[in-house]
Amino acid sequence: MKLLILGGTKFLGRHLVEEAMKRGHEVTIFTRGKTNGAIFDNVEKLKGDRDGDISILKGRKWDAVIDTSGYVPRIVKESATLLSTTCKVYTFISSISVYKDFSHSGITEDAEVATLDDESVEEITGETYGALKALCEQEVKKVFPEGHLIIRPGLIVGPYDPTDRFTYWPMRIGGGDEVVVPEDKDAPVQFIDARDLSCFIIQQLEKKTIGTFQVTGPKDTLTMGEFLDETKDLINPSVKFTSVEDDFFEENGIQYWKDIPLYIPKGKNMDGFSAVNIEKAIQYGLTCRPISETITDTYAWKNSESPGEELVVGLTKSKEKEILELWKELKTS
Repeated sequence: MKLLILGGTKFLGRHLVEEAMKRGHEVTIFTRGKTNGAIFDNVEKLKGDRDGDISILKGRKWDAVIDTSGYVPRIVKESATLLSTTCKVYTFISSISVYKDFSHSGITEDAEVATLDDESVEEITGETYGALKALCEQEVKKVFPEGHLIIRPGLIVGPYDPTDRFTYWPMRIGGGDEVVVPEDKDAPVQFIDARDLSCFIIQQLEKKTIGTFQVTGPKDTLTMGEFLDETKDLINPSVKFTSVEDDFFEENGIQYWKDIPLYIPKGKNMDGFSAVNIEKAIQYGLTCRPISETITDTYAWKNSESPGEELVVGLTKSKEKEILELWKELKTS
């Protein structure tokens, strides 16, 4: 296949290029040329700005496009419209954040999506992100009614991840003697290795699959406790976990998901966010590597690329020390 990737030099885009090339496909990437410009010498690189001039894409032919960088409906509509005469299939990387209600587990692809009162809003925030992605999906479907592949990943993790939302735990466990962890070890956890996600996407394009898919993992239920224990066993068996109650986190301004990555406590109307139904993706061939591989590969990558660098999410070491002291003082008082 001849593939066009909108993006391609950051995180998921890099893995998509690597997977497509490994499978013998011809790849063109379209980027602003600002990030990792030296990688992929054997890939055609086109430069432009999606919120500006995309005319360089005119007059070309590809079998499919993969849009990894669409967040604003207006911009996605412009790209889809231009590419409607040059591509057979438009693959849009959306998100499970599109759903309106996460209060229950087992959400499927046909669940109601979030909406915006003002659909002209383009500012991307925690409140608008999911609804904007849903509107982007709608624009793709309008332009490619019989040629759309909508991918709704959960948290994407693995090497090249710039968010540190998964990376925090291997790095923190690997670099500490005592680590703050949530007391609730039974909270569900879901994530998808970017390499497995890339494999699934390219496979569906090869099979000419059309439709919408939730793509996350692992296949079997995974709890926060199981994930932390696995990471400890693999990275630093001697580390001590100190379990802290949710109420204490809240009283001290510690935010779940951001300061305590991957973790969402029960009772926040978000019980389904890390427990979506992935049966459809599995039926279509989704495979998930062992979490041990994702943990060790992510740890090795981060240590080789930026050892000692402060992570962009999670507790800083100074904040964690403060929390540990306060918690121990409370427990001994």
